[in-house]
Amino acid sequence: MNLIRTIVLGCSVMLAAPLEAGAETAVPVRYGPPITVNAALALIKRGMEAGSAQGLNMAFAVVEPSGELVAFARMEDAPYASTELAQQKARSSARLRLATSELETRVQNGRTVLLSSDEVLAVGGGVPIIVDGRVVGAFGVSGGSAAQDTAVATAAVRPQ
Repeated sequence: MNLIRTIVLGCSVMLAAPLEAGAETAVPVRYGPPITVNAALALIKRGMEAGSAQGLNMAFAVVEPSGELVAFARMEDAPYASTELAQQKARSSARLRLATSELETRVQNGRTVLLSSDEVLAVGGGVPIIVDGRVVGAFGVSGGSAAQDTAVATAAVRPQ
């Protein structure tokens, strides 16, 4: 059992460690209370508005810090695969407390160990929801390119 704990700890450190000195990896230290359903629905509404403004049909998922789903919506004619991808992006972002675009960059820079976990989707579009320096959930978006998904997710979680 100690060996398993050591391996899990080692993997966690590798995931959290910066790729190189100076790399942007500001990870909040703690989780906060889970996002409320009303707040999650408001984020989805902002995401839908941002996606529509770009002519995109997208899927949106909001999860609590554990990665469990709080709210979900899929716009008409959004790709069916986006349903699960939005949820996976949100879950990865919440559990690792990082934007999935950061994970994608790490993989592109050779950090392929990230691909060895079913818990990680290293494709842009998932962003942590941070309130008072604590992760209260994450927002996942899918339906455009990784850059479009990231832009929509980031715009939606930006404080109003």
